[in-house]
Amino acid sequence: MTFVRPEIWQAAVRFRDALAGIAVSFLGLYMALGNSASLTVLGTSMAIAGALLVFAGIQRGRFRTGAGGSGVVMVDEGQVTYYGPIEGGSVVIADLLRVELDPGAAPSSEWVLTESHANNLRIPVNAEGAEALFDVFSGLDGLQTEKMLAAIEGTRGQQVEIWRANHRSVH
Repeated sequence: MTFVRPEIWQAAVRFRDALAGIAVSFLGLYMALGNSASLTVLGTSMAIAGALLVFAGIQRGRFRTGAGGSGVVMVDEGQVTYYGPIEGGSVVIADLLRVELDPGAAPSSEWVLTESHANNLRIPVNAEGAEALFDVFSGLDGLQTEKMLAAIEGTRGQQVEIWRANHRSVH
């Protein structure tokens, strides 16, 4: 027997980092409002760290679009590897030329990672482990996170360039 509706549970799992940040912030505020000066300093630091975790957790939650997609994504040693049911491959992060989002791919959107030697790797946004791509994309010089998240949430139709090497992203 479950006491939580499935859609509320899915939202809680999706935004789990932000919920953890809220808990840390409240604990920090509780400690900061105490009578001890040392706990006040520690509590204030915890509240600030919790607030930063809430901000990062909201971004990560917006990036997570669900689960159940085909294949598995692994990020290791500067390389993104996708093991799909039909095809897969890997790209070296340092060799990336372009990151695009293809919202028209069936049954879900796909990331299209283009490597320096014209190797395209297509990864469903809801593949197992695809949330690890958030850290990869955040490390790309010049990538605008808010534009990437807006593209995930609202783009329908044509492929959108999220990032291109050596100059600002186009949206």
